[in-house]
Amino acid sequence: LMMLICGVAMVQISGSSDKDTLENQDQNRFVGLVAVTSAACTSGFSGVYFEKILKGSEVTLWIRNIQMGLFSIAIAFVTAIVEDSDEISQKGFFVGYSPIVLSVITVQAAGGLIVAYLEESLNRTPIFAELGIQREVHGAISHPPDGNPLVGPAPGVQNYWCCCGTQIGIGWGPGSTRELARWMVHGAADISMRDYDPRRFGEYATKDWQVTKAHEDYCLRHEIPFPHFNRLAGRPIKPSPLYDRLKEKGAVYEEVYGHERPRWFAKNGVEQRDYYSFKRNEMHDVVGAECRAVRESVGIMDISAFTKVEVSGAGAEDLLNRLVANKLPKKVGGIALTHMLNRAGRIELETTVVKLDERRYYLVCAAFFEQRLVDHLNHNRDGEKVSVKILSTDWSALAINGPQARAVMAACTDADLSNAGFPWLKAKEIEVAGVKLWAFRMSYAGELGWELHIPRDGALAVYDALWAAGEAHGIRDYGSFAMNSLRMEKAFKGAGELTNEVTLAEADVLRFARNENDYIGKDKTLNTDDMRWVCAYLEIEPDGVEDGHGGEPIMVDGKVMGSTASVAYGHTVGKILAFAYVRPEVNVAGKEVSVLIAGEPRAARILGDAAYDPTSALPRTDIAAE
Repeated sequence: LMMLICGVAMVQISGSSDKDTLENQDQNRFVGLVAVTSAACTSGFSGVYFEKILKGSEVTLWIRNIQMGLFSIAIAFVTAIVEDSDEISQKGFFVGYSPIVLSVITVQAAGGLIVAYLEESLNRTPIFAELGIQREVHGAISHPPDGNPLVGPAPGVQNYWCCCGTQIGIGWGPGSTRELARWMVHGAADISMRDYDPRRFGEYATKDWQVTKAHEDYCLRHEIPFPHFNRLAGRPIKPSPLYDRLKEKGAVYEEVYGHERPRWFAKNGVEQRDYYSFKRNEMHDVVGAECRAVRESVGIMDISAFTKVEVSGAGAEDLLNRLVANKLPKKVGGIALTHMLNRAGRIELETTVVKLDERRYYLVCAAFFEQRLVDHLNHNRDGEKVSVKILSTDWSALAINGPQARAVMAACTDADLSNAGFPWLKAKEIEVAGVKLWAFRMSYAGELGWELHIPRDGALAVYDALWAAGEAHGIRDYGSFAMNSLRMEKAFKGAGELTNEVTLAEADVLRFARNENDYIGKDKTLNTDDMRWVCAYLEIEPDGVEDGHGGEPIMVDGKVMGSTASVAYGHTVGKILAFAYVRPEVNVAGKEVSVLIAGEPRAARILGDAAYDPTSALPRTDIAAE
């Protein structure tokens, strides 16, 4: 037991005791087999320093970690090439460091088992044979919470950059530093660095949480990277007020910027857990049922994870006008979908802007853009007197969508919900179940519906009231997987398509850009002459087994002409739907292409309109038409 916690063990290198035999050799080779056993999966060789075993010797060390449940076994081969046979009996130190439990080391003679392989390795790299191995140092490995390095601007400050947390520095070094240099010089990287941006973590990432996630990442380093792989350690860290209620109802959660968001709801005997596969699995039909509920009756979703930021003050309008590409809403209660750009005219983020009063705007965007949005607002001020306040945790939000959404809402509020009293793309402050909240008439599902933005303390009461009112209409909970399928049927672009790699023209969203006035990136984003690619919308024939996950090649006459950005099965239309970036000449409505899914070509066709309700008549449905 004392040796288990010691962590430093004497290593006895032993070999032939025949001194005459040794003296007759030009060099004496000794190989030790080192077996290291350490408790806990985070033990082993997190960091190893191997001191020369024999003074004046050349030493080579080979290590292999083997994971066995809660124990890890590391096997190390040590070879020492000794010029002076008198040094055979000398002892050296092998230091095995682990953050949890240090190691016990035993050595047994292993003859010349691997000497031939080591000699061959030196033959293959002669420069190393000539130089000799002077010292070997194994440093501690960085394990950021999600395993990815932190490359880019530090949150909340200007001109302070991070380039750290790299597990495989040699592998990641050239690409990450190239993009960091471009970011520093030109204001943006050329490729999407969203997964590496240090601002992808918020204040919830405490030291204890980081350690928990680092241990998890260590254990997951060699796991298969299945689509939608869910890292469960250290959660929940930012649960919504509905977390427990929805978990009891079968919610399977994902974490986005610390928030817990339902992915789907286990029902009809399907176990409440994650299912991993590159093909369709048990979730497919469950998600399909959630989509049908939204399309045919009414569905409700907890969307509290959205970033929610209030921009107020005398200079709020001037600041936003310089940063957004679309026109700001003119009247109080107006809603506008817009984008913020960088100096290259490429997309930093998409946001919904709601005018709450003459000097107050409410911005909503994807959860992981919270710090990026705040930094963009603060770093681009030009003397404006503005207050920027994060409301993401203080306010919750619900989405209620479907043909019966108005009937459910009407049972819980006295507000006029008709088109005349509450038009499409308008916001009103109303009461629902006695709770004052902001209701936005808009729908990411493409149905009659509202988003309800609610003070955190009132969210559960509002949800319970809507659920009770909706039971007669077949109300159903739905999650982000269904939401993704629904938005793809409506050809609504998302974060997978709108990145810093593309301009508004390339993303095919120029309808959200204004020609008048000036804003950051205007001239370059409006340029349609030098487009490298353009975002196409297409339908793909399903095979009932594999639907794709993004990154699939788009083929025309046997040549790769682009790749998919997002792929989802449209349960309403019975087709696989995708957004793909393709050569501009390929993006012609009706053009036949093929898509390689799991290595097999599938027939596909470029679409000119949304696969579902292309005229967007359903979200504008009035009472008389219900």
